[in-house]
Amino acid sequence: MDRKLKLFLIKSFAVLAVIHMAYFIYGYVKFKGLKDINIYTEFYRFKFYDDVSISHVFVTGLFLFFFVIFLLRNHSKKKYKLSQKLGIGIILLLVSFFSLTFFISYSFGFNAKLRTDLPEKDLNKDKTLLNVLQPFLYNYTSYSSEKLFNPENILYPKPYPVIEQIDTVYYDPNNKEYYSTESTYYSIDTLKMLSTDHSKISKKAGSVFEFIGLDPNELEKRIISKKKIGDSTEIVFKGVEVNPQYDDKMCIFLENKFLFFPLHNVPERQQQYQNAVKRYDLLYKYSQDSLLSSFQKLDVLLKKYNIESQIVPKDLSKDVFYYRDHKQEPLNAIRNTYERNDLKDKFKTLDRLFYKPNYLHPSIMEIFISAVIGVWVVLLLLYSIWNFRNRKLS
Repeated sequence: MDRKLKLFLIKSFAVLAVIHMAYFIYGYVKFKGLKDINIYTEFYRFKFYDDVSISHVFVTGLFLFFFVIFLLRNHSKKKYKLSQKLGIGIILLLVSFFSLTFFISYSFGFNAKLRTDLPEKDLNKDKTLLNVLQPFLYNYTSYSSEKLFNPENILYPKPYPVIEQIDTVYYDPNNKEYYSTESTYYSIDTLKMLSTDHSKISKKAGSVFEFIGLDPNELEKRIISKKKIGDSTEIVFKGVEVNPQYDDKMCIFLENKFLFFPLHNVPERQQQYQNAVKRYDLLYKYSQDSLLSSFQKLDVLLKKYNIESQIVPKDLSKDVFYYRDHKQEPLNAIRNTYERNDLKDKFKTLDRLFYKPNYLHPSIMEIFISAVIGVWVVLLLLYSIWNFRNRKLS
């Protein structure tokens, strides 16, 4: 490949880079803010009828038109080896690709502006606030749902979480149709030890329990799981019997472990526990002003994401403390009305844009690949024909 052709190709790629930068800036400027993001928001997918698509077709056509003219007119007379022809073919493929991807740079600009307005750190901060306050924000009918609220969902204070053991009690051993069930709750405890120590203790423990008249199988039944981690063994087992339903500090707002929206790349179990601790502190450890401050932050968050809300932080804070201290009252007057689905959809969309960015929409994937290959084939054919013609004439 001669020096003039190399220089021409460098200039061509420089022009493409300038055009890509222009579309990047255009995408950055066109982002309208967090308030307009909804479940249908996506990165640009070449819609064939708007300003980006129309300008894209025009700019791509103009660039390729002048590129082909200058390439054939000034750089198609030399004879090249097969390896050099392959190199030119690869460069023409890159020219084809970069001249048809200005809309992707537009999407990168959109994404850059989104991350400027909402850095990942702020998104996680908002998710954490919603995860902590989630139990205060359910629709009042959800508070009576056993699916949402049951002792096994409790994460804090210790010795929770718990595991339920259901025993069947037959009134008449000979008639198994009449029976009742009794639930017993046990704390879930974890024990870690070296695997060698575990095997030694297991052998000795069996003989000791038999000597004092205890059934070692009963203790074995309490083990929930055993897992080897390196040279250690982790045993999760049912510990002491507990009664969460009689715990004075176990109000309905603590009886769940669900997250509004989990943080990315952080174990859910860790998030659940940390949020439960914060929630417990807000309800039982700190003054009422702390919970009020959290609801005020929530109010700001809802406005930031343009979510319709009737929440008044002071009123909601009073309601929460009232129902914390009145366990048996039906929770049907808590003032926490807001557009729950809109908020959920907003964070679903943000999660998709942040962690599953789709700059090339599946609906146009085949068309795009066909267009790139088609333009490349045309460029390669034109160059080959002109190169052969010019060498024959010379």
